[in-house]
Amino acid sequence: MSLLLIIDILGTLSFSISGVLTAVKKKMDPFGIFIIAFVTAVGGGTTRDLLIDAPVFWMYDLRFIYTIAGATVLAIIFRRKLGYIRKSLFLFDTIGIALYTIIGVEKGIAAGFPPLICVALGTLSACFGGVIRDVLCNEIPIIFRKEIYATACIVGAFAYFGLLYTSLPDDAVILISGSLVILIRVLAVTFKLSLPTLYNNEELKE
Repeated sequence: MSLLLIIDILGTLSFSISGVLTAVKKKMDPFGIFIIAFVTAVGGGTTRDLLIDAPVFWMYDLRFIYTIAGATVLAIIFRRKLGYIRKSLFLFDTIGIALYTIIGVEKGIAAGFPPLICVALGTLSACFGGVIRDVLCNEIPIIFRKEIYATACIVGAFAYFGLLYTSLPDDAVILISGSLVILIRVLAVTFKLSLPTLYNNEELKE
């Protein structure tokens, strides 16, 4: 099993759990929980594959379906063991966007797209499943708020291309650029860093 396939499955696992935690917080029934887990896990990758005219990854490799189903069942059973849902959701969502950013960039490179398009594909892969999840759960998607979210994916994707010009092996490039996405996201939340906003405090309260 290649490193990229392992990363793809781990990203699916992370986003599935993220979807389950969001659905549980909304008190959905088991079917609703599975649907939210499913769209969170495959939404970004499906959109990416459709855009680059590639086979939709989960439709020809059932390991992804099994991963989503297994993660959903386990997350439901052990939801109380995951601790505070907010912290767990942040953890699995952050891991998911890091892994899917790299997968999106790699798929863009394999399809022969220029670096800028590959960065866009990586960001789309990482963020769009979360957008669908939040819309279905009647929340404003994180990517549309002032939190540093997509920005972390963009920085990690550009770092990936920068590291390709070094003598580092491919696996190290993947691990470093993915870790950078996680680091930026964790630092942003820990120190409450955010992007500039167009609105002042009074407008935000309205």
